Amino acid sequence: MWGGRFAEGPSAVMREINASIPFDKRMWRQDIRGSKAHVSMLGKQGIVAADDAERITQGLDQVAADFEAQGVPDDLALEDIHMLTEARLAEKIGATAGRLHTARSRNDQVATDFRLWVRDAIDQAEAALAGLQDALLARAEEHADSVMPGFTHLQSAQPVTLGHHLMAYFEMIDRDRSRLRDARKRMNLCPLGSAALAGTGFPLDREATAQALGFDGPTRNSLDSVSDRDFALEYLTAAAQCSLHLSRLAEEFVIWASQPFGFVSLSDQWSTGSSIMPQKRNPDAAELVRGHSGRITGALVSLMMTMKGLPLAYSKDMQDDKPPVFEAHDLLELCIAAMTGMVESATFRTDRMRALAESGFATATDLADWLVREAGVPFREAHHITGRAVAAAEGAGVRLDQLSLDQLKAIDARIDDRVYGVLSVDASVNSRLSFGGTAPARVRAAIAAARSKREEEGR
Repeated sequence: MWGGRFAEGPSAVMREINASIPFDKRMWRQDIRGSKAHVSMLGKQGIVAADDAERITQGLDQVAADFEAQGVPDDLALEDIHMLTEARLAEKIGATAGRLHTARSRNDQVATDFRLWVRDAIDQAEAALAGLQDALLARAEEHADSVMPGFTHLQSAQPVTLGHHLMAYFEMIDRDRSRLRDARKRMNLCPLGSAALAGTGFPLDREATAQALGFDGPTRNSLDSVSDRDFALEYLTAAAQCSLHLSRLAEEFVIWASQPFGFVSLSDQWSTGSSIMPQKRNPDAAELVRGHSGRITGALVSLMMTMKGLPLAYSKDMQDDKPPVFEAHDLLELCIAAMTGMVESATFRTDRMRALAESGFATATDLADWLVREAGVPFREAHHITGRAVAAAEGAGVRLDQLSLDQLKAIDARIDDRVYGVLSVDASVNSRLSFGGTAPARVRAAIAAARSKREEEGR
């Protein structure tokens, strides 16, 4: 490739450090697609003869068929997928293959291929996350009435429903999908035609190539087009945030599957055993989802550090842009699939959830609110009264709703028997009717709204 300028070839070490084919060969489909769009435009613009453009297109289809059937070889001498594709094309059609690179640099070529690849990755992640949302909706609907303890600081706080808890993750995933869509919208401009950094003197039709590749239009500045990777960083940012949400759900499954909690039993498909302890059922899939979030976030930081100090335009450092993106994509795909499977197949121990919801004085806030509503007590005073009631129940080894009326009146004479209407966990969750609250009626309304939105997305 460098024969006109260099008298000697690169050293073996140079070949190895310089080559990206071992990882960028994943973009071969995007490279073929971009090349076909480019040569089609060259032919229509009269930059390349129509017959040559047709031969090149047919040859690219033959190269693609070979790659599909045999895989892409790691030819370090050819450096990357772009040079390998062109070399294979030359083997198919001869010297005419050399016309393909007219009015194109590897700089705008790789920027285009990479955008196409990241765009495909976004579409795959978004579709997979929609499947996870469907799984969450199905289980939330199943457990819209199932009472469980809600936690703050991992301490029993107020009773909620399992359906409400699962819908919290539906909302998180919905925002993750939104971030992916936003990133896709911003990145959907085509760098092809920017050449090395300054554009080209050939009469290109950049609108045509952009349209052929499904972009909204061409990029507006040739220097920016070949030198920035913010589209990849945005994808990694969205992937990292999504991985944090998946990790939180995974962590809950790990905690809930432990014997002290006993809230969930994971299926055999998503559990492993112990090499020494026959009784063990380990939530390894959930733990790996939790662990992979660190690697995905690390991929984001890695690319940030690569890009942070590069002058315009292209530098070879940018060859390192793809490995972290590829790794994050693979890990995110695995994590989404694993969490979807766990949500779909988990057996929720709602009896255990209810028992713990009833045992942690989780309706204390309901007593305080009742004192404010029914007895006109200022909330701060009601808070102190309720604290004494909790202490009394704890000392007696009973739930709040098991304290007698005399015991409650001894704490504050303004309490009457109507208070028992709010002290059960069912009464508590049913009373949370504010928009976005945990009342089963609100949970079902949220599920219906979410299903309606999902149906619109499918149209």
